[in-house]
Amino acid sequence: MSELSVDHLLGIKYLNEADVQLIFETADHFKEVINRPIKKVPSLRDITIANLFFENSTRTKLSFELAEKRLSADVINFSAAQSSVKKGETLIDTVNNILSMKVDMVVMRHPNPGAGVFLSKHIKASIVNAGDGAHEHPTQALLDSYSIREKLGDVAGKNVVIVGDILHSRVALSNIFALKLQGANVKVCGPMTLIPKYIDSLGVEVETNLRKALEWCDVANMLRVQNERMDISYFPSTREYTQQFGVNKTLLDSLDKEIVIMHPGPINRGVEITSDVADSKQAIILNQVENGVAIRMAVIYLLASKIKN
Repeated sequence: MSELSVDHLLGIKYLNEADVQLIFETADHFKEVINRPIKKVPSLRDITIANLFFENSTRTKLSFELAEKRLSADVINFSAAQSSVKKGETLIDTVNNILSMKVDMVVMRHPNPGAGVFLSKHIKASIVNAGDGAHEHPTQALLDSYSIREKLGDVAGKNVVIVGDILHSRVALSNIFALKLQGANVKVCGPMTLIPKYIDSLGVEVETNLRKALEWCDVANMLRVQNERMDISYFPSTREYTQQFGVNKTLLDSLDKEIVIMHPGPINRGVEITSDVADSKQAIILNQVENGVAIRMAVIYLLASKIKN
């Protein structure tokens, strides 16, 4: 069996294309498992995983926890969003306390970019980055690409537009890395105030007109407007944002082709997309959620198999 080229999943930028394909093939297998009457496999019975969430996240945390339990791992949950863990030093203290309980793997979400990399240099466990600030969110990008592959047969050569708050989004950055790695064409679309200055260096085009972007793409990934990360006003009002960059059913139906609509969740219904778009047959938002468990099972399984060796 081939194995991952990395010992941690810190970001998509550390993976190669073979890693991504291996994760997808492993996820195919686990997707079949989670659709069986008995959804568990004993693969990781002797592995202990700590989920450290220094930032609130219901969906990602649930998805990881479910993936870990489906693999029969022992799971410790640590929610530090409310605790006083804010400094790098106390991050190591917290983790060392948890490692003294003999933990093999740490799944961590942290508000500081690079927290996972920092941790991987200081502790012996395998690290999975579940989101570090506005930097990367690798498992989300993997499940997004996997969902495109499932719907359209392949990611290579597809036109994908990422719409919305690119500046504050770790989902956007990880998705750009993952899609480019697999040979997709990527554009971003949103208010210029929410497009980062370095976007050109990623080999991505900017399209400020939503209609043009939708006419070009096969897939539109609609990002949530991250009000909680905005310390200043980046656009006049939510209503104005929706008028320019929101997708409704009328707009969708007026295109001369059927495009795929994705959303990392949670949806601000009526802001990025209307309810009738979210619930339409073109949206694969619920497939993304189901695929999230299979992808996270694959990542954990592949990293754990390197621990055992």
